[in-house]
Amino acid sequence: MRASDRAYATLLDEIQDGALPPGTVLGEVEQAARLGVSRTPLREALGRLAADGLVAQQSPRVTVVTPIDADDIREIFEVRRALEESAARLAAQRGDAAAFAELEREFATADLAGPDGREAYYRLIARFDRELDAAVANDYLTAALRTVRTHLVRVRRLARDNPERLTASVREHRLIASALAARDADLAAHATHVHLHNALTNILESIS
Repeated sequence: MRASDRAYATLLDEIQDGALPPGTVLGEVEQAARLGVSRTPLREALGRLAADGLVAQQSPRVTVVTPIDADDIREIFEVRRALEESAARLAAQRGDAAAFAELEREFATADLAGPDGREAYYRLIARFDRELDAAVANDYLTAALRTVRTHLVRVRRLARDNPERLTASVREHRLIASALAARDADLAAHATHVHLHNALTNILESIS
């Protein structure tokens, strides 16, 4: 892996998991030394993060992690809703019904109370997203979704834990997967819309 890729991956993880919270100053000299790379690959990594909208340059050698507030979250979900509802319709028409039926069964048996329950559920969602992307078979749409998901990881970390919401989310994903397995494009899009509405409402209530 190239030095710039390593630096990007590390900084991305740290921003998404909150180790580098909004407003953190990323000095070029300090970050290059901390990450064990020279300034050129660090600049490349910071440039990619800036393109993602996760950092902003304050001066030639100082970059900061961008803030995120309720208005930002609403805007992210506006884009997410347009993309994911379209993706659900396309996946229902083009996807592997058997693969989505298997995902539906896994959502039905997801155990959030287990020792690795929550992380296992997030891994299941990641698999669902990968299957959805493969079914859509549209590089432009999936590239746009990847950008939105980059921010969603960060947004999820801002919200307080809500066991009831996680349980509801499992049911919502199960319904979406079931609709995709049945090739019901209208139900898949509607179930996606309901899931996103509920997710946004919970996040905004959590940070208010």
